Amino acid sequence: MAKAPTKVALIYDFDETLSITYMQDYILIPSLGMKPQTFWKKANAWSREHCADQITGSMFYFIKTAQEKGIKLTRDYFCNAGKAITYFEGVDQWFDRINEYGRTLDLQIEHYIISSGYEEIIQGSSIRKHFKDVFGCSYAFGEDGTPVWPARIVNYSTKTQYLSKINKGLGKLEDRAVNEFMPDEERAIPFTRMIYFGDGMTDIPSMKLTKDRKGIAIAVYRPKSQHKKTAIKLLSDGRVNFALPADYREDKQLDKVVKTILDKIATERDLEILKAKEEKKKIISIGKK
Repeated sequence: MAKAPTKVALIYDFDETLSITYMQDYILIPSLGMKPQTFWKKANAWSREHCADQITGSMFYFIKTAQEKGIKLTRDYFCNAGKAITYFEGVDQWFDRINEYGRTLDLQIEHYIISSGYEEIIQGSSIRKHFKDVFGCSYAFGEDGTPVWPARIVNYSTKTQYLSKINKGLGKLEDRAVNEFMPDEERAIPFTRMIYFGDGMTDIPSMKLTKDRKGIAIAVYRPKSQHKKTAIKLLSDGRVNFALPADYREDKQLDKVVKTILDKIATERDLEILKAKEEKKKIISIGKK
């Protein structure tokens, strides 16, 4: 029986990592008759006034603003807001190309999103089909089809629990099992076979956890922008392994680095197989004495 390919997880933040700006800025906020900078300023002010987490506060503020303007937010409304998202160069071709490269190394590449953005918007995005799972903020919807409550909140600190779920092969709702002991050899994808892509300060806990567990953390930044300073600081502070332009095209820096990491993962796997064979020889030899 042929052995299954070795699984590798590529895990992405979404906003300003894959997309050029926040997913809500393209259609959702303009459809409420507001400019993105105005909306976020008001939403963050409301959060501070009510001592609310900014992510929770902004989710409520979308509901509040839509109700005030007589706009019916629905799953389809959010989904439609994902259709106009603009991505960094090469993102559309990235996933199939990396998957194919992985196959040449007998690696099975699984792509995941862990984002403070909205699952309902990502569902309508052109790249949703490439991800094994998406862990993002999500709404609970009432009988009339409109959001009534945040069903799931993903902020900078809670992102790490989803890394653990990927590590253990757990589903989105398997919360209690996250903290249960599981031997390393039973885990679906060890951290050593994870690559985390993020863009800034909100990704630091996930980046640091991945790097500390011997995985690879990559800070990406918009080419020719001030975001490069943030990424370089993450690199100099030891939070990430690489700081690279968010250019996903073939033969660009990001493409070359990720392929080299995949080469290393495959080589280390092959070396472990060879070492195991040698250990088996020793055991047989000892047994014959």
